[in-house]
Amino acid sequence: MREYSVAVVGASGAVGQEMLRVLQQRQFPVKSLRAFATRKSAGQKIEFKGQSITVEDVEGASFRGIEVALFAGGEVASSVYAPKAVAEGALVIDNSSHFRMDPKVPLVVPEVNPDALKQHSGLIANPNCSTIQMVVVLKPIHDAARIKRVVMSSYQAVSGTGKAAMDELQAQMQALVAGQPVPVQVYPHQIALNVLPQIGGFGPDGYSEEETKVMNETRKIMGDDRIAVTATTVRVPVLIGHSEAINVETERPLTAAEVRDLMAKAPGIKVVDDPAKSVYPLPILAAGQDDVLVGRIRKDLSHPNGIELWIAADNLRKGAATNAIQIAETMLNLALV
Repeated sequence: MREYSVAVVGASGAVGQEMLRVLQQRQFPVKSLRAFATRKSAGQKIEFKGQSITVEDVEGASFRGIEVALFAGGEVASSVYAPKAVAEGALVIDNSSHFRMDPKVPLVVPEVNPDALKQHSGLIANPNCSTIQMVVVLKPIHDAARIKRVVMSSYQAVSGTGKAAMDELQAQMQALVAGQPVPVQVYPHQIALNVLPQIGGFGPDGYSEEETKVMNETRKIMGDDRIAVTATTVRVPVLIGHSEAINVETERPLTAAEVRDLMAKAPGIKVVDDPAKSVYPLPILAAGQDDVLVGRIRKDLSHPNGIELWIAADNLRKGAATNAIQIAETMLNLALV
C-alpha cells in the first residue's frame, strides 16, 4: 500500500491531538508526519507511532512535499494557511467553519455524501460536530421517506470549545466541592452544574452561530434545500460527547420499527435502544467510539409523519478528527489524492 506525507495543523489542541490518535488507530498509511501549531506551542514534542516529533511554528511554514494536510487550528489558521497549503500541492481537509458554506468547497460526511468529493479543488471542509452526527442518522431516513422538517435540540460537551473549557469545567467542579469561588473565564456563565443555551454569538434573528451552522450545513450535506431545519444548541457540563434530541417529519409515514431497522443497517450507526432496561445513548458510552449511538426511537404522537430519536457521539472523534480522516480515506479509495 502506498504511504503519504501527512501534516496536522493545530497538533497541540484537543482536536489535533485526537487526529494524531485516530491516524494511528485507523492505521492511515502515513509515510511521514509533520505537526504545526502557533508560535506559543512550537517546540513542543508529540508522540506518533513511537517517534518524538517537534511541533513547528505554522507561521511562515512551507507545505511543499505534504500530500494530506489536516487542519484543526481554528478560523484564523485555516483562512491564512489552508489556501497556502493547497497552492503548495497539499490536499487540505479543514475542520474550521471558514470554508463550509463556500459553494466551491465540498462539505462532506463520508456516510452521507461521498460523491461530493469528486468536485474538490484541493480543499474539503469538515462539517460542524453537531451537524455530522445528525446527518449520519438523517441520511437513511431521507433515502427511505424524504425528510420535510427537522427540529434538533443539542446538549454539547465543553470539549467542543477546546481544552481550556475542559480544564475550566474541572476547576469549577473542584471549587464547588471545596466551597471556593468558581473561576469563570471561558464561558459567559458558570458551566459546572449548569446549562448554557448559547454556543457562539447571536445573530439578528435570535439564533446562535452554532444553530445557524447546523441549519445551513445540514441542507448542503443532504443536497436538499427543501428540508426545513431548526435547532437549539446548548452547552452542558459534560467533558466529551454531544447528545441530540431530533424530531423528524417525513413525506410518508414510517413506523418506529422501520426506523430502527434503517438505523441498524446504516453505516456509522450503532442502535442502543432498550428503554425498558434503561438502555439508550449516553455521552459516556459514545466517548472513544466512532459510531453515532441512536436510541429512544419512537413515533411522534403529535404528528402522523413524525419520528423522535435521541443520539450521542464523540464530538472529538466522529464530530471532528475521525470524520476528517474518513474523508482522507475515502479520497484514497476514490484515487482522488
